Amino acid sequence: MALDRQEREEFLAGRHVASLAVERGDGRAPLTVPIWYWYEPGGQVRVITGADSAKARLISAAGRFSLLVQRTVPTYVYVSVDGPVVAATPTTVADMVTEASRYLDAEGVDDYVSGSGVTATDSAGLLTLSLQPEHWLSADLGWGRREPS
Repeated sequence: MALDRQEREEFLAGRHVASLAVERGDGRAPLTVPIWYWYEPGGQVRVITGADSAKARLISAAGRFSLLVQRTVPTYVYVSVDGPVVAATPTTVADMVTEASRYLDAEGVDDYVSGSGVTATDSAGLLTLSLQPEHWLSADLGWGRREPS
């Protein structure tokens, strides 16, 4: 059963490792890789990647990408979102802290940020990409656990 808007946005805002997919072209399947991200309901999805990475080059060429997040226990739930990239900016320390805080404890965040090379004046070759959600696909496959909406 499809999730309603509030449910899908709250699920996407939860802590999940996403699968990012971007068109590769030349008759190949999309590039699909795991990635950390952050999102607040009603906002944009943000990811950090190396400015010279294959991901960044393919996303720049395509102008868009998609993310899939899922939960497999105790029932299978997923949200997939795609849309255009509306900003590609040098990664800031604040971006690193925001992203890492979703996945790591305070000490881990400090280690992650200091190890990234990102400083107040240098993005260490990283980009923060902002996706504007345009298309959504979602489901809660916990049959019988939810009432139809």
